Amino acid sequence: MSTDHSLPVADGRTVLREMWRALDRRGWRLAGLVVVFVATAAAGVLPSLAIGRVVDAVTAGGEARTVWIAGAVMAGSVVVGAVLAAVGMIGASRLLEGMLARLREDMVTAALRLPQAQVERAGTGDLVSRAGDDVAEVAAAIPAVVPALTGSLFTIVVTFGGMAVIDPRYALALLVIVPVHVLAVRRYLRGAPRLYAGERAAMAHRAQHLLDSLRGIETVRAFDLSGRHLVRIRAASWAVVRWTMHARAVQNAFSGRINAAELAGMTALLVVGFFVVRDGGGTIGGTTAAMLLFLRLFNPIGALLFVIDDLQSALASLARITGVVEAGRGDAGGDDARSRRRAPDGAGRGDGSNDLRSRPRALDGAGLGLRGVGHSYSPGHPVLADVDLRVAPGETVAVVGASGAGKSTLAALAAGVHGATSGAVETPGGVVLVTQEVHVFDASLRDNLTLARPDAGDAALRHALGVVGAEGLLDRLPDGLDTRLDGSALTPAEAQQLALARVLLADPGVAILDEATAEAGSSDAGRLERAAQAVIGGRTALVVAHRLSQAAAADRVVVLERGRIAEEGTHAELLASGRGYARLWEAWRRHRD
Repeated sequence: MSTDHSLPVADGRTVLREMWRALDRRGWRLAGLVVVFVATAAAGVLPSLAIGRVVDAVTAGGEARTVWIAGAVMAGSVVVGAVLAAVGMIGASRLLEGMLARLREDMVTAALRLPQAQVERAGTGDLVSRAGDDVAEVAAAIPAVVPALTGSLFTIVVTFGGMAVIDPRYALALLVIVPVHVLAVRRYLRGAPRLYAGERAAMAHRAQHLLDSLRGIETVRAFDLSGRHLVRIRAASWAVVRWTMHARAVQNAFSGRINAAELAGMTALLVVGFFVVRDGGGTIGGTTAAMLLFLRLFNPIGALLFVIDDLQSALASLARITGVVEAGRGDAGGDDARSRRRAPDGAGRGDGSNDLRSRPRALDGAGLGLRGVGHSYSPGHPVLADVDLRVAPGETVAVVGASGAGKSTLAALAAGVHGATSGAVETPGGVVLVTQEVHVFDASLRDNLTLARPDAGDAALRHALGVVGAEGLLDRLPDGLDTRLDGSALTPAEAQQLALARVLLADPGVAILDEATAEAGSSDAGRLERAAQAVIGGRTALVVAHRLSQAAAADRVVVLERGRIAEEGTHAELLASGRGYARLWEAWRRHRD
């Protein structure tokens, strides 16, 4: 596989292997389609041969009966050929559309298995582009590629056979077009794959800029950054245009070479036909039939060669889709970071009624440890250095510090979102991470909750909402748990409550809250803090505190400064020390008052 991108691009052999796997042992359908397309091509040869027979009959002064028979043969072959072609096209399209659907499902499944750090390095725009632009490119190519690679290919082979039956010299004469076609294809393939790969990458870059601007639209507007973001989007869009125009130029040159091959073939056939008829080795009808068969090849040969354009574009997209599938399959077993994010195997056992009142799993021994942990997003620029932190089972540790101190990075490392550059992270139980960015799916409230615990019953869901103080949602929403949620159905505070209810349902060994109540307004702050406390109570918890009241309620407080632990102790101990935390607490208390 290529390693030019954070998300890999598969090589040709891997693409073919994944396509065959996606066909899901439907080889018998392929064999049946081959028979159908050979029969279709054979039916298409008969009209040209029949016309040649008519020409010879007229030239020799034959009976009208010959013309009627030839006409019947032509009419019958056209009908049979049309029916067979339709059957073949429908069968091939259904087979390949099904293959594409399975590849798309495999890609989504694989993407969910990828380490989040890898996705973030590549940019979510790359993944969205593969799931959107690349899948659409392959889907759009299927109607053009299927007829060319099936009907056209068989038509060319069978038609050449028909010309050889008339006279082998006609088939040999057409060999003159082979070097021209080979030259055209070689020159095309020399630049086209690179152009299409560049075009796909440019589309992914454009998608990333669009996502960045849309996700941060409030920040963009608040800091008047619209102009700067529009410039970036415009530059990314024009980059796509430049790649596309280069590809169109290569296509136009390819078209000119194909036209030259057609001219060369017609000339060769006329010359050979003249000498064959003059020397008595053939008839005018035979030459006519050979020329008609060659003219009949214009569309199939042109389609087959021109579809190389669509095929190259589709293969570039398939390589990007398959790259994600292979990467996800490679990460399917033994990804330690992902196992830490997953809820414990026992979560949700029982009848799904109301078994959430059992003690949290942390009391069964799940703790959290970071030993000598360091991390940097780029070489030479450490964000964390030599962090040693132990969170005992059932203990709550709050992390505070200035913006940029490394708090969110520490939470991400503990949750397994990123792998530490140095040191080790130890998490015996499953970990659930809640950040201030909560996603509410376009689904029912029930579905948004049960994604954390699929077998949870209504009683368990209602209890979870009650624990986080969101029982009022059931009264406010028109259909209760069955109400479909969209972007405006929940307030920011309610979305955070939903996220905290998911933690309760997942029942992880370790809960990590990274400013999980930061989106709440002042009127909702107390309610969300109480909800967070109810969820992590008695559970091993690491809390990146947005409000120092959360730190005061914790068993222990850790102060980060420039990626290192500067202070550590209970709230009372740190206040008594009179150092940075005490000054921070005093400033926060005055501001609150």
